[in-house]
Amino acid sequence: MVKSYKSWTITDEIRKAIKDEISVYEPDPNKEYKMKPGGGRKPPDMRKILESIFYVLRTGCQWKAVQKEYASESNIHRYFQNHTNDGFFARIWFKNLEKYDG
Repeated sequence: MVKSYKSWTITDEIRKAIKDEISVYEPDPNKEYKMKPGGGRKPPDMRKILESIFYVLRTGCQWKAVQKEYASESNIHRYFQNHTNDGFFARIWFKNLEKYDG
């Protein structure tokens, strides 16, 4: 049986290649939080977040049209903005160019 492939899915090989490039959220040491550490919502599955970002970039759909199985559109868009601002997409682009050149 052939597994269907969608151009926005992240394979295990791709995930391994980019896992070190993903920024990890660190709490602001200068901010006083009301909840205890570890409280609140659990962080989303970054693989699903990235797949949803790639889905929007690949299909050109609106952020609000992303399937709810991934995450909320505001959460996905916030991660997209954060990854854009910290240079994540540029880093993985260059990393893959180097791999291709090799």
